[in-house]
Amino acid sequence: MKKKATSSIFTLWEKAKAKKADLASTPNPPPVEIENNLQIALVQAQDDDEALAQSAIEANDEAPQSDRGSPTPIVQDDAATDEEGEDGADLEALEHDPGKRIAISRYAVNDQDRVRRRYIELGPCQSKNHDFPYRDISGHPRRFCPVWFKQNKWLEYSVERDAAFCFVCYLFKDKRKCPGGDTFVKGGWRNWHLKSRLKKHMGTVSSAHAEAQEKYDRFTTPRTSIRESIASNTTQYKALYKLRLTWTLKCLRFLLRQGLAFRGHDESEDSLNKGNFLELLNWLAGNFEEVDRVVLKNAPQNCKMTCHQVQHDLIKCCAQETTKLVIEELGGQNFAILADESADVYHNEQLAVCLRYVDKKGRAVERFLGVAHVEDTSAMTLKAAVEHMLMKYNLTFAMVRGQGYDGASNMKGNANGLKKLIMDESPYAYYVHCFAHQLQLTLVAVAKESGDCTWFFGQLVILLNVLGNSCKKMRMLRMAQVEELIDALELEEEETGKGLNQEMGLGRPCDTRWGSHYKTVMHVISMYPAIRRVLVKIGKEYTTAEAQSAMTMLTSFRSFEFVFMAHLMQEIFGYTEDLSRALQKKDQDIVNAMELVDLTKFHLQCLREEEGWNNFLQRVTSFCVKYKIKVVDMEGSYYPVGRPKRGFYNGAMNYHRFHVDMFVSVIDRQLRELNDRFDEPLLVLKEYFPH
Repeated sequence: MKKKATSSIFTLWEKAKAKKADLASTPNPPPVEIENNLQIALVQAQDDDEALAQSAIEANDEAPQSDRGSPTPIVQDDAATDEEGEDGADLEALEHDPGKRIAISRYAVNDQDRVRRRYIELGPCQSKNHDFPYRDISGHPRRFCPVWFKQNKWLEYSVERDAAFCFVCYLFKDKRKCPGGDTFVKGGWRNWHLKSRLKKHMGTVSSAHAEAQEKYDRFTTPRTSIRESIASNTTQYKALYKLRLTWTLKCLRFLLRQGLAFRGHDESEDSLNKGNFLELLNWLAGNFEEVDRVVLKNAPQNCKMTCHQVQHDLIKCCAQETTKLVIEELGGQNFAILADESADVYHNEQLAVCLRYVDKKGRAVERFLGVAHVEDTSAMTLKAAVEHMLMKYNLTFAMVRGQGYDGASNMKGNANGLKKLIMDESPYAYYVHCFAHQLQLTLVAVAKESGDCTWFFGQLVILLNVLGNSCKKMRMLRMAQVEELIDALELEEEETGKGLNQEMGLGRPCDTRWGSHYKTVMHVISMYPAIRRVLVKIGKEYTTAEAQSAMTMLTSFRSFEFVFMAHLMQEIFGYTEDLSRALQKKDQDIVNAMELVDLTKFHLQCLREEEGWNNFLQRVTSFCVKYKIKVVDMEGSYYPVGRPKRGFYNGAMNYHRFHVDMFVSVIDRQLRELNDRFDEPLLVLKEYFPH
């Protein structure tokens, strides 16, 4: 092939010299040597032999001129091919079968677009009705599936080679930028058992196929020149872009303020619920024409602003702008640090930091600053994380005038805690443990240290498990409340009025919010007759283990000991709940807070006295008489209920058990915890107010 092409070139060259010598009045040009790496355009002679001679003489030029009549392949000095061009090719002779085509790059540069247009007119070679032959692949007969044509519009099939090709990559793939991956362009793809290879060929938005597809789309929908397009569309494009960004940010701000998730489980076009962000944007587009003109389907495909990465970027921008306003509001003044460490869903340690300061209106405000991921929770690591976060906003430890952390040793340790490390750099950064959190810790300590409290809360868990695991049982409880209320109204034991006699439920208390325990205890006491009625009904109607659990729980529920502990927890939690609500007020100051703590301890001390014991015992006895619960004789021997009798307070008297071991012991534990955990704020107060 190559020798034949070379001999034809020399023949042309000799004919051109002979014709030139006969022609005329101009002297013959000096002989020109032909080198092996020449690129000679093979053109068809048109008007006369002079044009043929002139084209042959100019064969050494780097930019050979081609005739506009019909496209002809050229030979390029390219490592990808060693073959020379062929004579006589024209638009009508183009091969439709992709296995028989020659590369687009082998055509003259000025003819390549004409070839592309012709192939686009012909369309991809998709022989849908062809009897695709089977081929043995790994012991299984495989063949090309015609359904792939419908799924991939760019796919072609070569009957000649029994292989698949990519139509757009053949026409527009840039071999210089993406030299590899020519399976769908040259040899063809034949691995019919690897359908995933089709998606792999398409790749991402930056793949060679995607770029070829983009060139194909631009080529089939021509516009004006780039300069004219930019000049005419820049102003309009910017205006539409700004509107699209504005409505996208409005959706983001709404979701951020409400604390809602952005994404959905399925965000495809056929999904019924695409997530909060896309659904909100769709709703706005469906109800407001000015929104619909610039978003979603009416937005450019590469500028819809709905992908996950764009959402992340916009959320990050919102966070940066919000933090910028916080720093401006701070105005370079002193502030306090509030920090707490926790683990995210991937069990990575992270540190959340807030700033507490006085704004320009004289109000004490708390603002979230950021979250920093830390390798561990040692004091040095936490200090470095806080310092790095402050330095991002030009804040230093010298501006810190207060610290607020939990009671962990790495945070409040006097030797190597975070509190000590920061106070070494800023001596006026006083540490104060959150009063409400300390109060929670006192309740936790009392509940864990007292065996009687542990037994009572264990019984509450069993009660909630018996009643709260079934909607039918909860309905039974609501109906029992109605019946008890009707009976109480007939006996004039209850009053009617707005806001009275509301329906109550048994919510499961939270381990970190002991105020929820107070609510549960109150509801148990208020709903006592209804709960007892439901337990009796479950024990009679059910025959499974649920009935046994209900009867076991009913035994403890009817006991004087359970009622006694319920009323005791109600008394203690009542005082601490009021204190907790007062401590969490935004306008609360440390002096008034300590006064409230002292007032709570005073009430607990009064409850501990003999008069308080007598009044408390009278309320418990009245409750038991009302609901026909056996009242124990304080002078008699103690018999535990719902606990093992052997070795449990053998020989103890009821008065000693209920008054000393339960009543006084629990109150003393609560008072001791309050004194121990609220002593440090007193030291701070003495430092600030020595007199």
